Amino acid sequence: MSLIVDVFGARSDNFGYLAHDEATGRTAAIDAPEAGPILDALKRRGWTLTDIFITHHHQDHVEAIPALKAEYDVKVTGPKYEADKIEGLDVLVEAGDTVELGDTSFVVLFTPGHTLGHICYFDRADNVLFSADALFSLGCGRMFEGTPGPMWDGLKVLRDLPDETLIYCGHEYTQANAKFALSIDPENTALQARAADIEAQRSAGKPTIPTKLGEEKAINPFLRADDPYFAKHYGLEGADPAEVFAAIRKGKDNF
Repeated sequence: MSLIVDVFGARSDNFGYLAHDEATGRTAAIDAPEAGPILDALKRRGWTLTDIFITHHHQDHVEAIPALKAEYDVKVTGPKYEADKIEGLDVLVEAGDTVELGDTSFVVLFTPGHTLGHICYFDRADNVLFSADALFSLGCGRMFEGTPGPMWDGLKVLRDLPDETLIYCGHEYTQANAKFALSIDPENTALQARAADIEAQRSAGKPTIPTKLGEEKAINPFLRADDPYFAKHYGLEGADPAEVFAAIRKGKDNF
């Protein structure tokens, strides 16, 4: 594996990430939730920040851009369709573009819904996905700006990635997500096992990520809106999966 991912906490429940290309030493912060934890992680690792990859415009993902640019000579890459909402972007990208971090290449995936221009970064060689607030462990982001159809389409793009893909998401919401998932899918034995693991991880003060996409496909209800089980659960037999997805998302919003 040529990419090292350092995981740390930021703000109240954000994950902070440093992505480090071993071959060249280039290091990217994935989003910029809070300057202090990012700078501390860089110091602990002995790495120099060269890049920032932004996924969307929400304040808890961009707040530290000015402080990090003041400290390091960094290049900030972010979503083209949110350029007017994010200060400090140097490179604008959209679906299908490739972002280079030394010898590591990330493909940009378009995942609208949480925000209209939300993007994810996928390193195909190492099977690493930075999904921010599009996809969580056992959950997905709220639809603050988008609509069910495009958000479901974006989640299907992520679902089509290899089962071995490691998901690094934007927030530590896994425990709460597990409780909701169990409320609508209580007989899922794989989900039951994962929920028990999550309780143990959180009790030990450990993060619940990364999680493998292959496992998420079997237990994350938001990746399974086209499973007839959920259509039946919500009384939507025969409905478009986007409508079922909307019902699951509404259920979580009100949970």
